[in-house]
Amino acid sequence: MDGEVAAWQHLRAMGLLDGKVVVVTGAGGGIGRAEALLFASEGARVVVNDLGGARDGVGSSDAAARRVVAEIEAAGGVAVASFDSVATPEGAARIVAQAVEAFGRLDVLVNNAGILRDKSIVKMTEEMWDSVVDVHLKGTFLCSQAAAKQMMAQGEGGRIVNTTSVSGMLGNFGQANYAAAKAGIYGLTRTAAIELQKHRITVNAVAPIAKTRMTEDLPMFQGIDSLTPEHIAPAALFLGSSLCSDRTGHVLAVSGSRMYAYKVVESKGRFKEGTEVWSATEIAEHWDAITKV
Repeated sequence: MDGEVAAWQHLRAMGLLDGKVVVVTGAGGGIGRAEALLFASEGARVVVNDLGGARDGVGSSDAAARRVVAEIEAAGGVAVASFDSVATPEGAARIVAQAVEAFGRLDVLVNNAGILRDKSIVKMTEEMWDSVVDVHLKGTFLCSQAAAKQMMAQGEGGRIVNTTSVSGMLGNFGQANYAAAKAGIYGLTRTAAIELQKHRITVNAVAPIAKTRMTEDLPMFQGIDSLTPEHIAPAALFLGSSLCSDRTGHVLAVSGSRMYAYKVVESKGRFKEGTEVWSATEIAEHWDAITKV
C-alpha cells in the first residue's frame, strides 16, 4: 500500500496527465469547460470541442471553444479548438483526427456534449426526441467508436469517460428524450467496457448533478450555488487517469461534495416450486418477495 501511495504522489507531482492527449466534447462551457481546464492543468494537451449552439442545439459558433482554449493557454497549458458536431460520423472522425494531427495521438476521450429539449411525453415531437438522442447517445457512440479505433491502432490502451445522468438512471419528469439517451449511454458504457477491456481501454461514466447553462433555470437549482461544474471535473479526471487503474464499466456520480456510484441491482427473486409457469395472479401475490433486494 505504501508503494501505491508513493506512486500516486509521484504522479500528482508530475501532473496526472503529462504527455497525454485528451478530447473533451461539449467543452465550451459548464462541466466540459471545467473538465478541459482541469485536464490541462494536469499536463494534458486538450482538444476543446464545442459546436457552439444554444442549449437546445440550435445554431453554431466557434466563440465558446476558442474562449476555453484561450483560458488554458493563459494558464500555461496547451489546447486546440474543435467545432465539429459529435452527432455525425464525419464530425466524430474529424474530432479524433484533429487530436492526432495536432498532438500525434489520443489517450483519453471525455464524451460530454449535450443539449436539452424538455417536454412531457405526450407533448414531445419526434424532432425533439431525435435531436436529443442524436447528440447524447449517437454522439457518444460515434465519438467512442472513432476514439477506440485510434487507441487500438496505437496499441497502448486508453480511457473513455462518458456522461450519463440521474435522469437516465432514475427518470425525471419532462425529460423522456434526455432520460432515454442517458440510460442508453449507461448501457453503451457497460457494453463498451466489456468489448474494449482486452485492448486495455477502460470505459466508465460520470453521472453529474451541477448548475450549468443547461440546468440553471430548473426549479431544483434555484438559490443553490454549491453544485458547481468544478465539483464534477475531478471525477472525470480520476476516470481518465492512471489512478483509475483497470476499473471499467462503472458510473461515478457527483452532487456537490457527495460522491457515490450507481449500480443496477438484481433482486433475490423467488422460485416457484416445480417447473410450472407463473400466473399473473401469483406474481401479484408474491410481488414483495420477487422484488426484495
